[in-house]
Amino acid sequence: MSFAKFDDIRYLASGSPRQQQAYQLFTQYPLMKLLKKFHPILAGTIPINIDIENSDLDIICCFNSKADFKNAIALAFSDFEGFQLTDTVINQQETIVAAFSVDGWPVEVFGQYIPTRQQNAYRHMVVEYLLLEHYGESFRQQVIELKKQGYKTESAFAKLLGLNGNPYLELLKPGLISSLSNKK
Repeated sequence: MSFAKFDDIRYLASGSPRQQQAYQLFTQYPLMKLLKKFHPILAGTIPINIDIENSDLDIICCFNSKADFKNAIALAFSDFEGFQLTDTVINQQETIVAAFSVDGWPVEVFGQYIPTRQQNAYRHMVVEYLLLEHYGESFRQQVIELKKQGYKTESAFAKLLGLNGNPYLELLKPGLISSLSNKK
């Protein structure tokens, strides 16, 4: 599943006020350019306009060498406020996470061996985008309200859709999106 809209952050320039602010940040600080060789994609809530006040900018990347990625991240971002670099495992995948702030915006850069468009963060974002497109503005507002109450994004979607089980897995189940055409 690939959506060209998310391949280039220029779509943010004509989006919501927060999306426009994020675009301004990306034009002022060349974060994506510094990550270019790692095929970065802005994922998460800001691209699909369900962010709340404390939402961060999630940039997902793909690396071939964990050491090269860690070195590139440290070189590019270690001078930013609150810089932390963590080596962890997410969904049984070796993952490097860098966290820092840029002009008050929290930023997280995730790197995995998996191509960016195949990573769960991207896949979740695309499914959530399609759900938002299908269910409309009222549904989007309900997701945002649940997020303000402390729900994680996937949990908010699962609650509104009546999905049981692990919301991260439920949203990626085959057939979820195709079942929408039967519910219109």
